[in-house]
Amino acid sequence: MIEFNKKWQSKNSELLRLCSSLKEAISVSISKGRLVSTSTAMVPRFANTFWKEILVLSNRSILNSRRMPELFVTRLVAVLVTGFILATMFWQLDNSPKGIQERSRVFAFTMSTTFYACTDTLPVLLHERYIFMRETAYNSYKRSSYVISNALVVLPELIILSFAFTTITFWAIGLNGGFSGFLYYLLIIFASFWSGSSLVTFLSGIIPHLMLGYPIVVAILACFLLFSGFFINRDRIPAYWIWFHYLSVIKYPYEAVLHNEFDNSTECFMRGIQLFDDTPLVTIPNAMKVRLLQSFSDVLGTKITSSTCFSRGVDILRNQGITDLSKWDCLFVTLAWGFFFRILFYFSLSFGSKNKRT
Repeated sequence: MIEFNKKWQSKNSELLRLCSSLKEAISVSISKGRLVSTSTAMVPRFANTFWKEILVLSNRSILNSRRMPELFVTRLVAVLVTGFILATMFWQLDNSPKGIQERSRVFAFTMSTTFYACTDTLPVLLHERYIFMRETAYNSYKRSSYVISNALVVLPELIILSFAFTTITFWAIGLNGGFSGFLYYLLIIFASFWSGSSLVTFLSGIIPHLMLGYPIVVAILACFLLFSGFFINRDRIPAYWIWFHYLSVIKYPYEAVLHNEFDNSTECFMRGIQLFDDTPLVTIPNAMKVRLLQSFSDVLGTKITSSTCFSRGVDILRNQGITDLSKWDCLFVTLAWGFFFRILFYFSLSFGSKNKRT
């Protein structure tokens, strides 16, 4: 194409010279008042309307996805394998104290998985950014159209990933809530995928190279997981780090699934005889445990039996410091993080691509 362009220019140099002279003559005539310049306000800046741009860009993204189906298939397989491992490792958890700890670990791993699963789109987004900068330099379309179309195209994929992961893990692990709990669990998994995808999309707008992208994304997600509340409760976080706890994107879906699992004042998760499970007395016979409970009853003046409830779901949430937001608040905040990162992505494109042609 370069050689053809050189030959074409050499053959048509005279025509180009005449066109240049014609432009100069028109400019001189306008300056002398012989010709009237058309107002630039009458000339549209973009060739297509806003909705037409969104439609064209969305169709192009869908076509690119169909040409490379292995990208989505790889993500789907990774999510299915991860869900299968979780389901088989934590099969039908009980409501014992150990079961409570295992459920918290499942939720922490699940939330981190939904965010880390979105990092594989970083190379594609970085590649598309160069195409975006070249096309927007000639006002092919608006930045807002590109951001909206990018968000719309990923929604079907996120819905499929969320449904696949939720279906595999919810019933197999034995999570609480019934069908309504399943639907909420599906929503919060989708919200996590949405926030993770938006975060990676935003970072692709400010990270110049792929070699820098993966370490930065992994480090950010690791910090979010550290301050999510799983490793250390909110009331145990130092005051000078508490701000990062509320900036953690993983905090909100993690607390949401805990609310969905334990926000029940009637279901008991620790009964009298289970009081010794996390102590050195766990190995003594049950008959001895019953006698110890009777001794506690005599000392405290309250009847304590092997079936007396010591911990309910609301007590578990209170012990972990999860009391400031409800499960629906956590869901809305998680979705809002996704929209916030999309807005930041728009600004990163607006201020990061200034290669306009004149």
